[in-house]
Formats: sequence, C-alpha cells, structure tokens
Amino acid sequence: MDAEILARVQFAVTVGFHWLFVLLTLGLAPLVAYMQARHVFGGNPRFERMTRFWGQIYVVNYVLGIATGLVMEFQFGLSWSGLSVFAGNVFGAPLAMETLVAFFAESTFLGLWIFGWGRLPKVVHMLLFWLVTLTAYASAYWILVANGFMHHPVGHEVRGGVAYLTDFSAMLTNPNALYAMWHVVSAALVAGGGFVAGVSAYQFIRRTHEVPFFLSSARAGLALAAPFSIAVAETGFRQIPPLHEAQPMKTAALREVLLPEDRGTDTVAQVQAAMAERLGPGDYAPPGWITGAYDVMMTSAFFIVVISLLGAAFLIRDVLARSRAAALVVVLIVPIPFVAATLGWLVREVGRQPWAVYGELLTSQARSPAGPGTMLASLIGFSTLLGALAITNWCLIARYARRGPRDTDLGTPAAATPEGPVVAVRL
Repeated sequence: MDAEILARVQFAVTVGFHWLFVLLTLGLAPLVAYMQARHVFGGNPRFERMTRFWGQIYVVNYVLGIATGLVMEFQFGLSWSGLSVFAGNVFGAPLAMETLVAFFAESTFLGLWIFGWGRLPKVVHMLLFWLVTLTAYASAYWILVANGFMHHPVGHEVRGGVAYLTDFSAMLTNPNALYAMWHVVSAALVAGGGFVAGVSAYQFIRRTHEVPFFLSSARAGLALAAPFSIAVAETGFRQIPPLHEAQPMKTAALREVLLPEDRGTDTVAQVQAAMAERLGPGDYAPPGWITGAYDVMMTSAFFIVVISLLGAAFLIRDVLARSRAAALVVVLIVPIPFVAATLGWLVREVGRQPWAVYGELLTSQARSPAGPGTMLASLIGFSTLLGALAITNWCLIARYARRGPRDTDLGTPAAATPEGPVVAVRL
C-alpha cells in the first residue's frame, strides 16, 4: 500500500479519536462549572452532587484524552517532517502556546480542583474549575490558529522553501481560524449538553429514584444543546464566504454550500483549470466522497436541532421523567453530535486535499520519507493503542453513568442530603 495513503489514514485515525475526547471535554466543562457555581452561591446540595457526578465523568474523559493527544503528537513527528520543515517556524508558536495551556496550566488547575475538595475555600475551589474551562477553550483556540494557517496561510513569507512568520496578529485573526473556533465551540456545547441530557434520559428509562437530580441535569444540558444546535448551523454557514475565497476548489466540490451568486459558475473543472494554470499541472480536486459526508453531516445537524428542541419541550411538566417514549427520543442526542462533528472534521480536512498548506505545500511534500512498512507498523500500533484508550474511556463513562450519583468517587466525604446519602469519595 502507498506510504502516503497510510500516513494520511494514520493521521485521520489519531486526530479523529482525539477529537472525540476533546469534543466532550469542551462540552462538559462549562456545565460542571455552572453546577458548582450554583452550589457555591445558592447552597443547594443537589448541585454539589451534580458537580461531583458530572465532574467525575469529565476527569475520566480528560485524562484519557490527554493520552490520545500524546499519541497524536508522536505520529505527527513520525509522519509529517516535511510539514514541520516548511511551516514549523509559523505554527510552532501557537502549538507551543497550546502545550503550555493544556499540559501545564489546564492540567495544574484540574489537579488542584480534584484534590482540593474540602481543603480549599469553596469559592477558590469553584474558580479553579472556571480556570480549567477557560484554559480548555484557550487551548482549542491555539490549535485552530495553527490549523487555520494550513487552510488559509496568512502572515508569512516563504524564503528558500521555508515559511517564516511576518505578521503574528494576522495569524491570530485569521478568518478561517476564528469562524472555525465559533463553530467548534457550538458543536462542543451541543455534544456536552446532549450527553448530559441523554444520560439523564437514560436514567429515567431505568426508573431512577434520583428524579430531581437528573431533571436538573437534563435542564442544564438542554439549556445548552437547544440554542447551540441552531448556533452550529449558523456558524457553519458563516464560514462559507471566507472558505469560498480561500479554498475555491472545496466550495466547488461542495456545490450545496456555494454562495447563491456563484452557483453554476465556479465548477470543479473551472477551478481545476485556473489552479493548474497558476500552480502547474496536477489534480487539485478533493475526493468526491466528501459531498456525501457533508450531506450526512447536514442531515445529522437537522436531527440534533429537532431532538434538542423536543427535549426542551419534554421538560414542561416533567414529561421527560414520566414518559419512556420521550426519554428514548432524548437518548438519541448522545451519539449524533459526535457523528456530525466527525463528518465535519473530515469535510474540513479532507476537503483541502491535495494540500497540507493550501496552495503552498502539497501533502506529498509534507510527508516524512518513511517507507510503507514503517507506516503500516505505526498505523497498526497507534490504532491499537487508541482503540484501547477509547474502549477504556467509553466503558468507564458508561459505568459511572449507569451507577448514577450515589456511588461517586470524586472528592472528599460530605454529609448526607435529603436526596440521598453521599458516599465517601476518593480518587
């Protein structure tokens, strides 16, 4: 098998797995922060239990997500040395900032939060998780700054076949990065809110005795999922004008997202001819299957909007807690955002092919000079490790979600509440 194809598959597998962890991390963080704030400022013990329960799931996903991120870094260095040589001077700075934020600041704040239960003042302890949330989103921004350069290279000049940063502010305000950031934030909040609502609905199907607990959780989750399911579509459409300008071939391939005034004019053949004239002979069209991925993504987004709005309606008079049919509908909101986000990532990344840095560095030029055997061995090894991490993550999350809040392990012992005992907890 071709070494370049193997390297691309390896990149898709490692980044794709890591993206699923990141999506849930970004989505759960604001909800846990909100729940803890409600407890600190309102004194309601139910929200403390909610913080412990959902925070425990957050910690599991975060820890294993960090492991998948390390795997991704290894394959990046192994398979894409050409990209590092060409663009390392440009996006080395944002990637370094992401490392400082995610692996140092965010992890430090989270560690203090985990082991600070009962030891730190409540307000300080709450602020720690708000810092965790802020640094998580800052980390996502720095990653998208680097990724945005690959889609729309700005603020640099090429000397001797190497890109050098000349305008850091242009890179930070790259429209491709900023629009993608808002889209990713919206998608993550839908995924996190939908996860919390779906798990709560699952507990109602099981006829849980923790009805007030999971009703409050479902309200918080759907309060995010419902409005941001609409925001995902809106922020997606806002990316079309800058995308059409920066990557005309992608919008030509995705005929459904062309600007109305450009329909029927910029076809794949026309853009191909223009790029061949400007850049030399070559096939500059992305794989045709991304149009199918785009269609499925848009269909999934439609169902997310419908289910989240139905779920919000089911909260009226606590129908969600009393009707198995209503709860079954809301459970569907758990997997669909992850499917849609994965397809969206494929459309974004595969849609820029055959470019690693659009218009400047081909994927074939970005690859390391490793042979097919090395690529295949590393693909099998990384895929096996990522599969094991993903299965471990999903099994632990499913276990905690199924057990409910009575056996939460996160934190320190707390007094019993009218809603039920809080078991001594540990980590």
